[in-house]
Amino acid sequence: MRQIVLDTETTGLSAEQGDRIIELGCVELVHRRLTGNDLHLYFNPGRNSHEDAIRIHGITNEFLRDKPKFEACADDILRYLDGAELIIHNASFDMGFLEAEFGRIKNRQALLREQLAGVVDTLLMARDLFPGKRNSLDALCDRLGVDRSTRTLHGALLDAQLLADVYIHMTRGQESLLSAEAAASSVQRIHTEMLDLRGFDLPVLQADDREAAAHEAVLMELGKAGGGKSIWQISMEAGKAVS
Repeated sequence: MRQIVLDTETTGLSAEQGDRIIELGCVELVHRRLTGNDLHLYFNPGRNSHEDAIRIHGITNEFLRDKPKFEACADDILRYLDGAELIIHNASFDMGFLEAEFGRIKNRQALLREQLAGVVDTLLMARDLFPGKRNSLDALCDRLGVDRSTRTLHGALLDAQLLADVYIHMTRGQESLLSAEAAASSVQRIHTEMLDLRGFDLPVLQADDREAAAHEAVLMELGKAGGGKSIWQISMEAGKAVS
């Protein structure tokens, strides 16, 4: 399975009121392993960021002035996301901004929805796993032992990298479940194969005189060591008496 861990930085908190994406960070996982095929872009939003937003991500208006518009990169982004399952912390926020950005471009918003395999919200996952606790990305990193020492400001690529690590930690039990299912399947297969042996006419090999005498000698030694007849001798005698 191909998954993309995604994060954005924006000019503010409301896509509905015209705030825009200024940074997109994506980290690719294939079969839960980092591939290094990441995507990191900055955009000129055509408007200034709110001061509160700049204090969070540190991306200045001046830095963004020479960056491309989102629409100039839209097709490349769609190609990168095509067929992937997105993993996002507080997915409604980032997806709201992504849909607003693609909605400004003819026929692109519907194409985004069609191309995605699905969206996983790690905030909702964390609330199920750790009810009543803080479940911000920082809190999850601390709880799960993910090193965030290099994170002094929010950044889309860095946050996506941290979230990828957090997601792998939170879903590690799924690997055990899959292993258990595989083991059960293997046991069932072996059991079925053993049952199939009943269809064969297997030969019965009787002990010859030499082997029978050697067996009797072993039973005698066991009886002597135990101070009486061994249980095998008692059983054999009982069987002869019945017959």
